[in-house]
Amino acid sequence: MRQPDPGRAPGGIPVGDTVRLVQAVGGAALTMETKGSQTVIEAEPVSAPLHGGQGKRRRAVATLVTVALAAIGLDLLTKQLVIAHLEGGEPVKWLGGAVYLSVTRNGGAAFSLGKDYTFIFPVIAFCVLAWIGWNARKLASPAWGVALGLVAGGACGNLLDRIFRWPSPFNGHVVDFISLFGPYGEVFAVFNVADMSLTFGVILAIYLELTGRQRDGSRLRRDDKPAGEVPA
Repeated sequence: MRQPDPGRAPGGIPVGDTVRLVQAVGGAALTMETKGSQTVIEAEPVSAPLHGGQGKRRRAVATLVTVALAAIGLDLLTKQLVIAHLEGGEPVKWLGGAVYLSVTRNGGAAFSLGKDYTFIFPVIAFCVLAWIGWNARKLASPAWGVALGLVAGGACGNLLDRIFRWPSPFNGHVVDFISLFGPYGEVFAVFNVADMSLTFGVILAIYLELTGRQRDGSRLRRDDKPAGEVPA
């Protein structure tokens, strides 16, 4: 009968030697070390999730682009329709007065804030789009693709108004036409589809952050314990 080697732990691992394992599902690197008769495991986060891939990144980026283009297209279509059929006329009441359609031209932000500094808003929009483009390089989460696509679509929709609409390039007024509980924004600021897209995108992004979903496709869990020594 073969006698156990006193220099080896059970399982044939030399005492004092370190064996590095990788847990692909959790994206964590596990370092196992034998100390006498006890095996100790240390968990360390890895820099990038191992379960991702180029295919996943392509799908996430495709989702972002598709959602952004859909938001831009719907925003442009609705603005052209209300300009052609409602501008200069009486507000249209929907749902018993909960929603009104009335065209306004807004040179500022919500509630016409900053209307004397219209040129600032295109700069902000370009910064937002640049930030989204930077994050898209490592994007591997379809949910984040939807969130960033909604934000990008909303930013582009209003940016096109700023660039091409009256009164001048980069000082154009945004076309708003949805008013809640009043025909002219008495209760809440008049808004458009681009504003809705931005709002929903930001809300979704906040939700994804709070639930630990990362843009690279990994996920942080609330019950995850800090990296440290865990007895086997």
